[in-house]
Amino acid sequence: MTPDQAVLFSTIILLVPMGYFLLAAPAFLLVKLDVPPVTRLLRGMFNAYFLVLTVSGVIGTLAFAAAGRPAVALGIALIAGFAVLARRWFLRRLDAEADARDSGDPTAVRRLRRLHWGGMLCNAVQVFALVASIPYMAPLP
Repeated sequence: MTPDQAVLFSTIILLVPMGYFLLAAPAFLLVKLDVPPVTRLLRGMFNAYFLVLTVSGVIGTLAFAAAGRPAVALGIALIAGFAVLARRWFLRRLDAEADARDSGDPTAVRRLRRLHWGGMLCNAVQVFALVASIPYMAPLP
């Protein structure tokens, strides 16, 4: 595999979970988050997203570093690092709001929805940044 193929492959590996999440997450806008199984499913989706983004970010970082593109490797490493930190913070907050909802807090569902919107917004910003940087990742002739 040439370095250019590795770069293309790693970019696709990074875009697939981001694109999937971009398409799957809005479906949760159509359901009520006051139903515990729905909230568990949402939590599972975010958990899987952050884990897959971390793994694909590490693969992308290694591929870009091996291809001799340290600046892009650093950018991809930042995405992977963000996924690690965001997963911990986000899942803790999601669990806390679900517990508050279960103990009768009437505003917990609204805070769960806000977390959901925030997660979708973060993903959209990352997808936009990655897609916008693709021309800069391509090898120069």
